[in-house]
Amino acid sequence: MTVRHTIRVENCGDHFTCPEGEGVLQAMEKQGRSSIPVGCRSGGCGRCRVEVTDGAFKAGPMSRRHVSEAEGGQALVLACRIYPRSDLTIRLATPAFRTAVEK
Repeated sequence: MTVRHTIRVENCGDHFTCPEGEGVLQAMEKQGRSSIPVGCRSGGCGRCRVEVTDGAFKAGPMSRRHVSEAEGGQALVLACRIYPRSDLTIRLATPAFRTAVEK
């Protein structure tokens, strides 16, 4: 049986589930959600940048142009390249989306 984790998006109050071993962005899209901005889906564009505020995850390779090594250590990551190991709470970290949500 596949373990599923709940992903909560603080900025908009949305939540969805993500199977362990699947990328957070991919799981969101499969469920028809749009709470995280979508770009290249491969860790290169930075559009899906988020801060994990609670929970455990495994991170795949990400462009250092969008997430520095120091930021990665502070849980600033790309949603397309993280795989939950527990329930996660995330906050959107892309400036354009933060502005749209705050209006």
